[in-house]
Amino acid sequence: MATVTHKAVTEPDTETRGRPARKRRAGGQRTATVIALRVLVIVVAVALWQMMSGPVVPEYAVSKPTEVYDALIDMLGSATGWTDIRVTTVEVLAGFGLGVAAGTVMGLVLGSFPLLGRVLEPLVAALNGIPKIALAPLFLLFFGIGPWSKITIAMTGVAFVVFYNVYLGLRLRERELVEVVQVMGGRRHHVLGYVTIPTLAAPFFAALKTGGPLAILGVIGGEFIASSEGVGHELFTAAQNLDAAAEFAGLIVLVALTLALNGVLSALDTYALKCLGLAARRRPQPRG
Repeated sequence: MATVTHKAVTEPDTETRGRPARKRRAGGQRTATVIALRVLVIVVAVALWQMMSGPVVPEYAVSKPTEVYDALIDMLGSATGWTDIRVTTVEVLAGFGLGVAAGTVMGLVLGSFPLLGRVLEPLVAALNGIPKIALAPLFLLFFGIGPWSKITIAMTGVAFVVFYNVYLGLRLRERELVEVVQVMGGRRHHVLGYVTIPTLAAPFFAALKTGGPLAILGVIGGEFIASSEGVGHELFTAAQNLDAAAEFAGLIVLVALTLALNGVLSALDTYALKCLGLAARRRPQPRG
């Protein structure tokens, strides 16, 4: 009887210990399947593009994947191409960083002082309603065709997104939690560490992921209007020359830049939420 009881107790423990390994294997298989399907979609799309270019769609308008590949190799193999990529990358990163800083400061200030927020929020909303690309000629007058005009356009788009996420996050902060911390003797830095930062973490990083593409859009739009170098300048030149292959090559570079920026922001988001102890909130809860 003792042996039977021992088996009855230990067998569920062994099964329980084996569940995490099976879940990891199942998760790895699902991830591999998703990646394989993504690659398959890309391969099918490129094959259809190659076959339809000419017989179905004019080749001068869409070129062919083989010609786009040659144009991309030429771009990456030249000093001019890498100079354009470097200029656009620096402008995007500078505009993004300055926009995040400006939006965060505005959101914290207006969110921390309710009266000031009620006074200035309509003005901020009115400025945000202006299309950012419409401000490009004004910035060009101030800063010329150099990089600072593009950086300012990118900064403007990112700043408003970050501002609204931080500002609304502060307004939606649970007042009861703040009062509990204060009743327990907590000071402003305790409220900041235990209530404000955990509350703002998710909307702040959501704003960063939204602001990344906006920074790229602002820089490329500014380079379209007036510039002497940059990926946007090359795209505009290729469009004027009806060079579809060079146009698609530039777009591929922009896609790679967007994916790289989003990957860095996603890794930073995961790391920050893990440090704050908020990562578990994003995990899907087991059913049953």
